[in-house]
Amino acid sequence: MSEEIRNCSDEENEQNDIETQTEQIIETGSVIKTKGKHCIHCLTIVGQVEGHYILPPQNKSTKYEHVIPQLVAIEEDPEIEGLIVMLNTVGGDVEAGLAIAELISGMSKPTVSLVLGGGHSIGVPLACSAKESFIVPSATMTIHPVRMNGLVLGVPQTLSYFDKMQERITKFVTENSNIKADRFRELMFNTGELITDVGTVLDGEAAVSEGLIDNLGGLSEAIRCLYSMIEGGKAE
Repeated sequence: MSEEIRNCSDEENEQNDIETQTEQIIETGSVIKTKGKHCIHCLTIVGQVEGHYILPPQNKSTKYEHVIPQLVAIEEDPEIEGLIVMLNTVGGDVEAGLAIAELISGMSKPTVSLVLGGGHSIGVPLACSAKESFIVPSATMTIHPVRMNGLVLGVPQTLSYFDKMQERITKFVTENSNIKADRFRELMFNTGELITDVGTVLDGEAAVSEGLIDNLGGLSEAIRCLYSMIEGGKAE
């Protein structure tokens, strides 16, 4: 009788775990993998990074107020051994994107990023923020200067603000990747590639050759790298 009760309890716990995981995927687009070799957290950053202003409901977005507490919880949870960040983003709010990137960069646990589809605009520092970065061959990354929607005052102070914002992005990217600041600015202000804007589009191989991303590879390579970092940290 006790064995039947135990089996029933195990089934209920498993069902509860499945429901919890499903709710987590629906609400935040993230999942904790607990049945693999190591316990890792998968964080997705997709669509447009939403900052201080709410985007229209038809926009696919990643809300930074959802991501920030997740990252804090990952850092302080002793059971979670590593973080993999999946990126397919068109960019978005610069302040919000940099805030998330700084948090990922400042984590003590092993972190790996994987660019799928695209890592454009503020997605560039997000991709560079992990300790090791990957990009699939078919993905692209767009590097361009800071842009702003809505009313913009045509005064020198506005241009100075843009310059300082761009320097923040350039500094973060160059400190967290192998690309040089002068080369990054050159790609940012390229005038011969985009039709209605300045900037550069890099495919997966070009992003790696420029030093922006560490490795060319997919999911299995990224997880293998994360596992290696986790096991290396344990050995130390």
